[in-house]
Amino acid sequence: MTSMLFSLDHVGYRTPDREILTDISFNVDAGEYITISGPSGSGKSTLLRLLATLLTPTSGQITYHDQPQSSYPKTTYRQAVSYCFQQPSLFGDTVQDNLAFPFELRNQPFDAAKAQAALAQVDLPTSMLTKPITELSGGEKQRVALIRNLLFEPDVILLDEVTTGLDAATKTIVHELIEGLNQKGLTVLAVTHDETEINVAHRLLTITAGRLEAAQ
Repeated sequence: MTSMLFSLDHVGYRTPDREILTDISFNVDAGEYITISGPSGSGKSTLLRLLATLLTPTSGQITYHDQPQSSYPKTTYRQAVSYCFQQPSLFGDTVQDNLAFPFELRNQPFDAAKAQAALAQVDLPTSMLTKPITELSGGEKQRVALIRNLLFEPDVILLDEVTTGLDAATKTIVHELIEGLNQKGLTVLAVTHDETEINVAHRLLTITAGRLEAAQ
């Protein structure tokens, strides 16, 4: 039997200047692949940031595993619900600095073999571990950022237009990785305009002007 992972109950988010999301209600089952689409500025990325605890709803409630999202320690929650930005943010000097970070968070020694296997998953050479991040292309940065989020597989991956601007070959690599992990049980919520991602998803949510317009 499928278990419910998220429940959003009349969730809203507003800033002092304007209301960005209004009265958003839907559920997410474990193992689903959901795409979120809509016009630019409609609130899609804000919704992902609320699910990631990068923002806090100003009305309504989000529950995760039937518990209020706010009841979880943020570090614990973010290890289970991992957010991948549209513009990859790498730090330190090398690729290894980035792939060592998830191990450090868990007080574990760096496992080079695991990191190299992750690089191979996204068609990057194992020798890239020592490569300076300043020498990476945009597509390479995005793939490194993605596998950094997936080295310790979360329960949920939140993808904010991560294939925008990537070449066709790199998009295919990313699509195949995400689809394969979803088939093994990873829950995926992706903000996207990418037809491939929309077509493989189990459900499409459309947000227009801060409101949930349609669910398929």
